[in-house]
Amino acid sequence: MQLAPMEVPHVNAIDRALPALSPDEIRQAIKEHPKMRARDLADTLGLPEAALVAAQIGFGARALRAHPDQLVPLFGDLGEVMALTRNDHVIHEMIGTYGGYRAGKRASMVLPPHLDLRFFPAHWVNAYAVETPKDDGTIMRSVQVFDAAGGAVHKTYLRENSDIDAWVRLVTVLADDSAPDSPAFEPRPRVEAPISVPKQRDALRREWAALRDTHHFPGMISKLGMNRLGAHRIVGAPFARPLKAEGLNEALLGFAEAQVPIMIFVGNRGCIQIHSGPITQLKTMGPWQNVLDPDFNLHLRLDHVAEVWLIEKPTARGPAVSIEAFDAAGDLILQVFRLHKEDGPDHSAAFLEITRNLPLSEEISA
Repeated sequence: MQLAPMEVPHVNAIDRALPALSPDEIRQAIKEHPKMRARDLADTLGLPEAALVAAQIGFGARALRAHPDQLVPLFGDLGEVMALTRNDHVIHEMIGTYGGYRAGKRASMVLPPHLDLRFFPAHWVNAYAVETPKDDGTIMRSVQVFDAAGGAVHKTYLRENSDIDAWVRLVTVLADDSAPDSPAFEPRPRVEAPISVPKQRDALRREWAALRDTHHFPGMISKLGMNRLGAHRIVGAPFARPLKAEGLNEALLGFAEAQVPIMIFVGNRGCIQIHSGPITQLKTMGPWQNVLDPDFNLHLRLDHVAEVWLIEKPTARGPAVSIEAFDAAGDLILQVFRLHKEDGPDHSAAFLEITRNLPLSEEISA
């Protein structure tokens, strides 16, 4: 299976600040808005999402040690769960199990046939076990991980058939009862603007053409002083072609109609989550395009998509073609790749046919 890494943004050290509201005030706001999503309520209150969870320590939440080397192996004991990774524009939800955890100093992972995830431990700063009463009298249990700015990195939700005994063991083993209910958070880091180096365009084209592994791409553009979107803007065809913003949705609809298996990468500073397979049930609701399949859901804000690129990278096994979408600030929203399996049918022709017919945009200036 061919994977393409997403870049991990560099974050400068910056001062930490305490939330503007006390834990009591935050809990009161949660009580007054029981149906509002945590992310939306946090934005309304001008707080990071982690502040809402931390304020509930002793009221349904308990702080945990946050490192993935400690958490993720115990996730594997929970059985079937729902894994959620999001950024400001898209939510990626998968049903499955955590298994075969592979630790790493800079990055660690869970690989198929289990969930498909990449973790960046430097951004796993705060974690909480959360128990939330539901209207039907049951309890929704989750582990929620946040970065230094209080942004959600990764969440794991138990399901009806998850192992509750394993949940109790996880909370008991990893509890951090010294954690405050009003932690200090760093301001959210600014999105790095697109960086192009026009005088390096010829070198970029040469090195891009010489690629044999997509994992070498981030290092290649960094060596030339550029970032992902900056390189896309100047490298030119056949390596990068700008699409109209609506091209992303057209691609998703086309892949669903033709039942072409794809890989959808969604990430943030601390986690990347990957769906591999077809998508079937798409439903547009206002600005959201939603994939509502039994084991995979995607919720995408189409109105946040500012640039879309059709990207081709040479590899030892042939061209790796992808669709990459960015917001107005230049931040990566998601990537879509064709799914290649050595032991399965080859859907390359169908994938390329759909991408070949996507609407091209005018050239975007670097």
